[in-house]
Amino acid sequence: MNPFTDYPASVGESYPAHWRVATRFGLRMIGGGVAALVHGVFPFLFTTTGSRTIEALHGEIVAKRADEVQKRTVEFVI
Repeated sequence: MNPFTDYPASVGESYPAHWRVATRFGLRMIGGGVAALVHGVFPFLFTTTGSRTIEALHGEIVAKRADEVQKRTVEFVI
């Protein structure tokens, strides 16, 4: 059992492909989070960035997984 390849293989990805997807998701979450923090201090800035980021990432996960259970929840394993 190889912890670097077992999980990526279980979702149909190689380790490098999974690294790219997870890194891209992580960076987008950080960006949306920073925008939400700035919005908290300056409510006139980034008024929809956080929610648009969440909506876009959720849509990508649902499309990729195409699983009825995951279409009803945001409790995903990335």
